Amino acid sequence: MALAATELTEIERMLGSPDAATQVYLELRRKFPHLAWIRCDASDVTETPYRSCGAFELHLLDSADHCAQITDDPARATGIVLAKRAAGP
Repeated sequence: MALAATELTEIERMLGSPDAATQVYLELRRKFPHLAWIRCDASDVTETPYRSCGAFELHLLDSADHCAQITDDPARATGIVLAKRAAGP
């Protein structure tokens, strides 16, 4: 199932909120149960993020083929890798 533009907009809105760092992962999983969700530190992902939202980098995950991979195509996205950037000094 492709990731709709309206879903991306809602995900970005949720990630950009001031209190996103505390409960956003659980809220996103509840709101978008059809997507696979992976969370990690931004330093764990070498690919360029699809978008940056607040303290997070958003990577689109394509798991339709044999191996999961990062994609830039929302039409192929079946999940999200949510990579949190380290807090600044």
